Amino acid sequence: MGKKKKIENKLSVFTNAILSIYGENPFKPMNYKQICKVLSIRDAAGKDVVYHILIDLHEHGILIEERPYRYVLNPAYLEEYGPKKEYVEGTVDMKSTGKAYVVLDDEGGEDVFIAANNTGHALHGDRVRVAMFPKRKDRKPEGEIVEVLQRKRTDIVGVLHISHGYVFVTPDMESIPLDIFVPKGELHGARNGQKVVVHLTDWPENSGNPFGEIIRVLGNPGDNDVEMESILLAHDYPLEFPKEVEAEAAKIPSRISRKEIQARKDFREVFTITIDPFDAKDFDDAISLRRLENGHWEVGVHIADVSYYVKPGTAIDKEAYSRGTSIYLVDRTIPMLPEKLCNNVCSLRPNEEKLTFSVVFELDDEARVLSHWIGRTVIKSCRRYSYEEVQAMIEGGEGDYKEQILTFHHLATKLRERRMAEGSLNFHSEEVRFILDDHGKPIDTYVRVQNESHELIEDFMLLANRTVAETFGKPGSKWRNCTFVYRVHDEPNPEKLNNFLRLISRLGYTMDISTRSKLVKSYNKLFADVEGKGEKNLVESVAIRTMAKAVYSTENIGHYGLSFDYYTHFTSPIRRYPDLMVHRLIQRYLFDDLASVGKHEYDEYCAHTSEMEKQAEEMERQSVKYKQAEYLQDKIGQVFDGLISGVSKWGLYVELKDSKCEGLVRYDDMPGDYYYLDEENFRVIGQGSGRVLQLGDEVTVVVKNVNLLKRQMDFELIMKGDKPSTKRSESKRNGASPHRQKGGKASTKSKRRTKR
Repeated sequence: MGKKKKIENKLSVFTNAILSIYGENPFKPMNYKQICKVLSIRDAAGKDVVYHILIDLHEHGILIEERPYRYVLNPAYLEEYGPKKEYVEGTVDMKSTGKAYVVLDDEGGEDVFIAANNTGHALHGDRVRVAMFPKRKDRKPEGEIVEVLQRKRTDIVGVLHISHGYVFVTPDMESIPLDIFVPKGELHGARNGQKVVVHLTDWPENSGNPFGEIIRVLGNPGDNDVEMESILLAHDYPLEFPKEVEAEAAKIPSRISRKEIQARKDFREVFTITIDPFDAKDFDDAISLRRLENGHWEVGVHIADVSYYVKPGTAIDKEAYSRGTSIYLVDRTIPMLPEKLCNNVCSLRPNEEKLTFSVVFELDDEARVLSHWIGRTVIKSCRRYSYEEVQAMIEGGEGDYKEQILTFHHLATKLRERRMAEGSLNFHSEEVRFILDDHGKPIDTYVRVQNESHELIEDFMLLANRTVAETFGKPGSKWRNCTFVYRVHDEPNPEKLNNFLRLISRLGYTMDISTRSKLVKSYNKLFADVEGKGEKNLVESVAIRTMAKAVYSTENIGHYGLSFDYYTHFTSPIRRYPDLMVHRLIQRYLFDDLASVGKHEYDEYCAHTSEMEKQAEEMERQSVKYKQAEYLQDKIGQVFDGLISGVSKWGLYVELKDSKCEGLVRYDDMPGDYYYLDEENFRVIGQGSGRVLQLGDEVTVVVKNVNLLKRQMDFELIMKGDKPSTKRSESKRNGASPHRQKGGKASTKSKRRTKR
């Protein structure tokens, strides 16, 4: 009896060892020979025992026979016999296909792939808990979402559909690739086809779709106001200010007390101007100029003192923090602060006394900084300029205070030359703008190019931001160990940089990346070399994408793109909450002589405002994309010149030269041949003709189709000698399509200007 029990125990241990092998390799079918090899069993008797154990485990349903005599562990037993599960937490980045990636809270960790059938009840942006699958060789980390820790959004914008008795909302956001079912009693007056906001109410365990109720009817799709509001609401950005915020703003006095003026350095009699876009209303920065007795120049950078009016913990402050930034859609601005503050009390309007926070410099004729002062001031701008007015004077035209304007230009040019010599990247940017009719419909487009008048203001703002950061961050500063908010920019992503080098090599350019200084010189030389060429926008936009994203942080790592060891955002508190935080910290440390604030608290502030900036850029991009689609909507059949801006498994992406509209030319709409993707070389090749079409090539296209609601544009390629046609021949439609490699889009349309 004792001997038999001993044998059973031995077999049990043996069986568990076999099951643990399958548990560690749940996706690999194995037969008894492979198991024996792992267990180092070489004798025939031992192999026979293993063989019969596998048969027995299969008969009991613990193993599944995937191929003849090759078994895998039944998933139901994975938790029991597999390795101990590892759990991670992160944020869901969901794709239109339903698959997702979870960006881990641990910044050093690799994103976790989640198959569409393993996303559970998670939506895009949710914080989730993920059970990791055993690591597979040469595969990215993979797992299953097992818990939603924090829902990103419960209100979703979409189009209401009523069909065959079923009611559901199809979300506008492609990153929410499932419909929300709406019980008939929860329509609240909404009609079929309308844009609505649906609030998630339930997600039954056995349902693949969430349930919701209609809480707001926006109107009909295609209406300008409806579409712009949809973009904002899809990102939970409020359309109006709460009543308590407006009431608080209404109580703020417009007049400045004599006591407050006397407590500040007075610049009201100093030559002071603002330079902004012609249609701007919130003037948050001004510059002043005067000649000192020693022959040097005093240049003041004066910033609206929002912190004087907006106190921590007030309703206005809480709402501004929640918004994080102002939003600039194509046809409107949605401000961070109520109108009374951003366009009236705080705005540095001409001929009005205004409270400011200033950095005042003493410069020589070469714009070398001899000294500086930071403090609270009062100013009175004597002239408001548009960029166009200043540019005209720089180019030789006449205008008010031309001598002072040219002095500003001279000093800014010297600052810029020195900054470039020290390794600052010379990114050029182009911004598409629209001319709208009274109903918000685009009737024409133009490209806003940054010129010398923009650079004039930019260089003084960069100097002020840099000086403020150095004052509180440099070694030797008495505030060196105090919590501060920096604008940081990390080094380029090595993988993206390598892809960029491959791209430009195909275009005939080279770069030296052996040291940072050589890389910067190579970047700037490249930008100079592509100036005026067809691939200019492509190279510059992809170059920007190789860079890390600039963010706010209490940990200073410097600003790579500017080549500044210390940098912050101080100059736009009307439209950026981090600038308001910086103003408060300066006041606290310089004048109130208070202890440092809590670092952990400001870490949260930095993370939130960085995320809100990212969302703002996405909203602005979506509004541009919508207006581009709307602009082309009545131009179907018209021919345009463009540049190939991307290649993918679907076809070529082409960006039109004038409007910067980007559309897809599908392979079926490329006449005369069948094309296949050569992803590694960023090109497609004609199977019969051998014709090569690659990134940056100039092409001619005809607008084939525009889907306004999806903001998608389809083009058809026109080869030399072809006539534009949106119909394909039957032989081409029915022909066999060659195999095309999988591959993502290699590059995208020109982005808006880099936010430093």
